[in-house]
Amino acid sequence: MLSSHWPVWHLRFNELKRNRGISQRMLSLTLKEMERDGLVHRTYHPTIPPKVECNLTEMGQSFRKPVNALGCWAPEKSTKINVVREAHDESA
Repeated sequence: MLSSHWPVWHLRFNELKRNRGISQRMLSLTLKEMERDGLVHRTYHPTIPPKVECNLTEMGQSFRKPVNALGCWAPEKSTKINVVREAHDESA
């Protein structure tokens, strides 16, 4: 979940990966898709080791508010969602 403390400056790939509970492969695929969607700008620097910097585009910045709202809504509704899922699974 993005929060109000989500940095607006650029971050290196490994900074994004650290302590986020996401695999390198999944983070890379997600960032490429977000770049394709115009939410993230990635800059590759052919150094040793390679360096990739990522930053939110203007559209990415505008996406923070709805993502934060979803991030707040989901935990509030998780118990209800689990109850509904169990009822659905029992009736199936």
